[in-house]
Amino acid sequence: MNMRKSVSTILTAILLSVSLVGCGGQPAATDKKPEAPASPNASQQQPAPKKGGKLTLYSPNAAEVNNPIVKEFQDRTGIEVQLISGGTGDLLKRVQAEAANPLGDVFWAGGADSLEAYKKYFEPYKTKEFDNLSPQYVDKNNVWTPFAALPMIIMYNKDLVKQGEEPKSWNDLLDAKWKGKIAFADPAKSGSSYTQLVTILTAYGKEDKGWDFVKKFVTNLDGKILSGSGLVYKGVAEKEFALGVTLEEAALRYVEGGAKVGIIYPSEGTSAVPDGAAVIKGAKNMDQAKQFIDFLVGKDVQALIQKEFKRRSVRKDAETVQGVAQTKDIKLVDYDFDFAATKKDDIIKRFGKIVTGQE
Repeated sequence: MNMRKSVSTILTAILLSVSLVGCGGQPAATDKKPEAPASPNASQQQPAPKKGGKLTLYSPNAAEVNNPIVKEFQDRTGIEVQLISGGTGDLLKRVQAEAANPLGDVFWAGGADSLEAYKKYFEPYKTKEFDNLSPQYVDKNNVWTPFAALPMIIMYNKDLVKQGEEPKSWNDLLDAKWKGKIAFADPAKSGSSYTQLVTILTAYGKEDKGWDFVKKFVTNLDGKILSGSGLVYKGVAEKEFALGVTLEEAALRYVEGGAKVGIIYPSEGTSAVPDGAAVIKGAKNMDQAKQFIDFLVGKDVQALIQKEFKRRSVRKDAETVQGVAQTKDIKLVDYDFDFAATKKDDIIKRFGKIVTGQE
């Protein structure tokens, strides 16, 4: 069974189980809607969202994540979805360029710090699921809604890294034996890579010490800056690189698939910044956009991303994921959202100067 079919089957099963519980274990008829029981508060209930219409999504997610979730949303709501894929940086610039005449409705799902940096182009929306979300992941201004918590890790290939020689820290990435063997994406194009850069800066101090480390790290990359985050985990899994700085969930999917790769949580500390979704300001399909945000953080989709994609749910009622480190056991840096958002242009420019030898 291929990945897309498997995910669709799992999501359908989750939805069916929710449906059966809600109907007392009896399957609902497919040709008509069941009558709702009388309720003294019925007049206070909100009307059901409109079905049908269109929605345009801008998304840097991998296709195996996007496709089954988008399909289920279309099937459930009757909303026709147009999906535009690309890197986080490129798509955010597109949102900015289209500000006077938005062509997209929802941006899903770049790093929350990247969305925060472009918050002037998004419409604040407090999802109907807000009270079910873990407070540490939500935006106090509701400019973006969290989708999944994403720890950043070091991924390594067990065929290229001898047992006992695995790096244990960010600092170990400076070892000369790894020169030219580390996969790292361009933070100007990849939202997750930008988060990784800020995480490393934070671990060593945001000013001189942090940038001194980054200079040494770039030297050890030996000019190999990849154009997208997907090339990092693929490069490590396919033995193009011994090491890679990447997302936990990407590495875990390879581990589950039997690839000879391992995961390291750097001893200095890492981050678990959520990626998010945001309604584009002036969206032409505003109602449909808000429905999609609610759908993403609903219990069934959040259960799916944990089970199938090894992503950490942002809901309070999420089940504990077995076989992975618990968040409480991972050392985290004090990640500063304001710093990451307000200094993004400066950080990316400085990184670029280091890469090109201008600093």
